[in-house]
Amino acid sequence: MMTISATVDGRTVEWNDRKRHLWIMGAIIPLIPLTMWGMYAATGWSGVWFFGPFFVFVLIPLFDLMAGLDPNNPPDELIEALEEDRYYRWVTYAFIPLQLVGFIWGAYLLGGGTLPGIPDPLSVLERIGLATGLGMVAGIGINTAHELGHKKEEHERWFARIALAQTFYGHFYIEHNRGHHVRVATPEDPASSRLGETVWEFMPRTVLGSLKSAWSLEKKRFARLGKSPFSLRNDVINAWAFSVVLWGALTVAFGPEILPYLVLQAILGIWLLESVNFLEHYGMKRRKLESGRYERVNPSHSWNSNNIGTNVLLYHLQRHSDHHANPTRRYQALRDFKEAPVL
Repeated sequence: MMTISATVDGRTVEWNDRKRHLWIMGAIIPLIPLTMWGMYAATGWSGVWFFGPFFVFVLIPLFDLMAGLDPNNPPDELIEALEEDRYYRWVTYAFIPLQLVGFIWGAYLLGGGTLPGIPDPLSVLERIGLATGLGMVAGIGINTAHELGHKKEEHERWFARIALAQTFYGHFYIEHNRGHHVRVATPEDPASSRLGETVWEFMPRTVLGSLKSAWSLEKKRFARLGKSPFSLRNDVINAWAFSVVLWGALTVAFGPEILPYLVLQAILGIWLLESVNFLEHYGMKRRKLESGRYERVNPSHSWNSNNIGTNVLLYHLQRHSDHHANPTRRYQALRDFKEAPVL
């Protein structure tokens, strides 16, 4: 633990972040593909190529059970000092190059490449397993992009675009920041699941609705400028251009046979991210006022959790009520609200 302190009105306020040295664990997620290489080299067992979903759906829940809960909040007087601690920023920055390296490495193997410990090209089943692992990384990468895309610094928003390129989901941060945060818990929001709605019903509605919303938001922005939206300055187009360049370069380098697997990992990554979205606002509904506007967002409109494991690996995503109250607040400073519903 590290003590953060500040002097307020002549008194010293101190607080220890119990999770400080756990946050770096988020950077192990993009190492999943390389971990599978080591496991296969050691065992020769094809099943290790499905380690990605095992890690996400078995090991992370076990981590939650073993680590328990952390409901502790930083004092309000220390929020600014905590946000200024650059260690926390570098934790998220580290994810991006590791994600990119793992994706390129995975594409090489999907194209029939060999390495020490992998003397022969992977079988179709092994490539499917590798693609599922890449998809797990991609889904959590979208969450990393979520953290970075909310920030005011331009370089962090560019990092978000890079993280989203793997899944062709670059429009996410446009719709999320300017659409979802405005319309959350209303019928107009494609990213808020409705009471009684299944995840199978939610998925097409949110994926297609989010793309439509992102394009509409950019189209309106360009209309206000008196310009055509068909421009590289359109954030939907330039975000997708990242994906075109990345996927195109990998296809040229490793062959068109990698494309079905790239599509598979993108679908799985999007599904993983949107499954979390499904839970975060399930059944929540803001009251419509006589003015026609909706009531202000409050802590009761988001599901929350204080599980240490998933909060560390997802940068406090489960402290979702405070995130909606303070969208640009950095993850380490997000607070638990006692009145918020808990998963």
